[in-house]
Amino acid sequence: MKSSRIRPRATRLKGHKERGEWAQLCFMARAAEEGLTISCPYGDSTSYDVGVEYRGRYLRIQVKSTLKPRRGPAFRIGLIGPNGKPYTHRQIDFIAAYLISEDCWYIVPIASLRVGNTTLRNIQITPNSKRGKWHHYCEAWHLLRQPFKSK
Repeated sequence: MKSSRIRPRATRLKGHKERGEWAQLCFMARAAEEGLTISCPYGDSTSYDVGVEYRGRYLRIQVKSTLKPRRGPAFRIGLIGPNGKPYTHRQIDFIAAYLISEDCWYIVPIASLRVGNTTLRNIQITPNSKRGKWHHYCEAWHLLRQPFKSK
């Protein structure tokens, strides 16, 4: 469900922090539409922005957003936390990346951001490219509703 009213409003936001807070609200609204229960940590002391719960499974989500492409049609999403290091599976479970001008979400598991022993510092997303590495995470809300797997 795309809304053409959202995109122009995002350009009025003054800075990155304000736009990030707005994107978190957009994520929470969309996640609620998807049937997920939302919770937010108080303050800025956690490594994740939003918690989502579905049938007993709790996930930590880091919300990222970008307004427009950086190089050609590619959008760059930074994956660096406040400590200057990439996020890890001990901090978050998913990145929710909002491409504002495209009005689409990429729901990316943190496990897919590892290459060997290192975690990626950023990803390049090219929407509308079915051959792109991240294409199968476009609007992948179902990943947040998968059943809990005990170890």
